[in-house]
Amino acid sequence: MAEAGRLRQAIWRQVDPEAYQRDGLSPTNRAVVCIVAVSSIIAILETEPTVEDMAPRAFACLEWIFGILFLVEYPVRLWAEGANPRFRGVQGRIRYAISPPAIIDLIAFLPSLVVPLLPGTANFMLLRLFRLLRILRLARLGRFSVAMGHLSRAVTDRREELLLSLMLAIFILVFSAAGMYLLEGENDTLAFGSIPRAMWWSVCTLTTVGYGDIYPHTVGGKILGGLTSIAGIGLIAMPTGILAAAFSDAFQRTRVARHGDATWTA
Repeated sequence: MAEAGRLRQAIWRQVDPEAYQRDGLSPTNRAVVCIVAVSSIIAILETEPTVEDMAPRAFACLEWIFGILFLVEYPVRLWAEGANPRFRGVQGRIRYAISPPAIIDLIAFLPSLVVPLLPGTANFMLLRLFRLLRILRLARLGRFSVAMGHLSRAVTDRREELLLSLMLAIFILVFSAAGMYLLEGENDTLAFGSIPRAMWWSVCTLTTVGYGDIYPHTVGGKILGGLTSIAGIGLIAMPTGILAAAFSDAFQRTRVARHGDATWTA
């Protein structure tokens, strides 16, 4: 039992980025990152018919290999997380299994095992869906990034400010769409004949995309369009500034925790 506990502890420090006692990633996680990157690139290339037709059996073989690797890795991670104080015991293991990182790990290998078993007459959309799910493996890279953890904490810490920004964005979106419906609805019923129709223009203008497929024609509509464009600049800058400040605070807390107050302030 003691040897099994030490083995679990050693594997946990290799597979859990937060448990690794050195800077950077462990050798095991570096290998996993490489496998995730290569498998995702292959899944993307496979969507191009001319590339897939060059070596269809090679693509299928590689997908089986990646699927088996991820299939072996998943229970190993699940077993090793028992050394984590947060996930000890049966209930702790269940909490880990339903956590977002573990669900993404599960999605990583299931499509590899399902796609080869689908018959040739299977629904094309279903087959395409399972193939696209393989690209979600890229989401696994987030667990290996300290910056992603900082971003998650930044969003959590500033959720009230971000919620206020969202509410303000919705208000401006509805207000500008309603204004365009009032000013332009009679002249251009296809684009501004209702508030929901005008919202497409509002979204494009507020995000400063400006596709140019629809635009105001009257003087009042152009004035409202200009004001909406100016409001969009501030609307995009507001959450950006909030997240930037929170991101900086999260990095400072991490450096203080690692090096102490004296090192950081120096």
